[in-house]
Amino acid sequence: MIKLQVIGNLGKDCIVKDINGKTVINFSVAHSEKYKDSQGNLKERTTWVECAYWTDRTAISPYLTKGTTVYAEGSPEADAYMNKENQAAATLRMRVQNIQLLGSRQGGDNPNSNAGNNSFAAPASTPAARPAAASPVPEAAADDLPF
Repeated sequence: MIKLQVIGNLGKDCIVKDINGKTVINFSVAHSEKYKDSQGNLKERTTWVECAYWTDRTAISPYLTKGTTVYAEGSPEADAYMNKENQAAATLRMRVQNIQLLGSRQGGDNPNSNAGNNSFAAPASTPAARPAAASPVPEAAADDLPF
């Protein structure tokens, strides 16, 4: 199994759809990194990951809004295509198996400030699902974490 892990910000609010009796939450995560090119100029590169989270637990969807920082992991796939300018392009997609809220929009209210469990894993009945790697951290112990 190939596993993709991404930490980034949502580019827009999530979209919840029912497809053939199953629920999917679609969202996009952007990860930006800064680097210096060969001439020493500071550059920034943003990578977008299109995410599909197949789940019956849609309670997380109100928190998946533009700008929210999330950690998501799952199975990756890439699609190559020709864009409107007739140039080769690619899309990185992920079938999400686990998602955690890490923060809210900058300047907005923190939706998970009182949440004891901000980790959501796909249910075991989902074909690509696996058990969550770690149990949720109790709210009292969360203050003791070094990160």
